[in-house]
Amino acid sequence: MKVSESPPRGTRVRLPADVVRPFDVFVNGIEQHEGVDYHIDGRTLVFERELRTEGKLGFWRWLSLWVGIAGTYRQNDSVDVAYKRAGKPVVATKLPLEPLA
Repeated sequence: MKVSESPPRGTRVRLPADVVRPFDVFVNGIEQHEGVDYHIDGRTLVFERELRTEGKLGFWRWLSLWVGIAGTYRQNDSVDVAYKRAGKPVVATKLPLEPLA
């Protein structure tokens, strides 16, 4: 039986307007390295791997969590960028993730 795999999908993260080099990028709290984990295209970070957020939980999911019937084990990636603004350290957290087309 032949199973075709879907092509890997990447993720794009737009940098906030005030981010200038040098800056550090973190995914789920782990430092990422330019050229290895991501590359920069203009004002956008491009990850070759797919990053996803869990999204909003519906009523039944919240109820099952509250009652203790189920947990939440979905992929929930977070991209943060640490940089300096006017010489002071700033961190832009949970930047929006966009799938590559």
